[in-house]
Amino acid sequence: MKSICVYCGANAGASPRYAEQARALAAALVEQNLALVYGGGNVGLMGVIADEVLRLGGEVTGVIPTALVEREVGHTGLTRQFIVKDMHERKAMMAQLSDGFIAMPGGMGTLEELFEMLTWSQLGIHSKPVGLLNVDGFYDKLVGFIEHARNEGFIKPQHAALVRVNASPAALVQNLRG
Repeated sequence: MKSICVYCGANAGASPRYAEQARALAAALVEQNLALVYGGGNVGLMGVIADEVLRLGGEVTGVIPTALVEREVGHTGLTRQFIVKDMHERKAMMAQLSDGFIAMPGGMGTLEELFEMLTWSQLGIHSKPVGLLNVDGFYDKLVGFIEHARNEGFIKPQHAALVRVNASPAALVQNLRG
């Protein structure tokens, strides 16, 4: 495993704990010699984690669509930055460049990216690990919903088990490494 894709908010969220945990995740990645792949923005949790990985001497690859370069204030100090045509190309490239995926707290885009990687894993398109960084219970209700859908027969048990959940950035990274 050489790189982890982190999905996270273009906003910082209501709690300072989200940024604290973004920095802790950055430290865990650098400590384990894993490069960060992310959405290429310089705002919200995206900016926090990218800046911290860079500050700690790690490698950061951003992938951002042209339409979002100005809206998300594309990060200009990354190891590598790819500017792509659209969101479809962004997600495909991020998946291709990554050996695993972590969703930090975020909004609709984070959830969409998370579920796309889980669906791709379910369908056998990839076999890369997918994790949730459950900062202060942020994802508790989502994890509960996945369990509910499993209990109701909409998600097979082996597919519900595809998502690895942990509140500790270092433990989650270690879990993804196997």
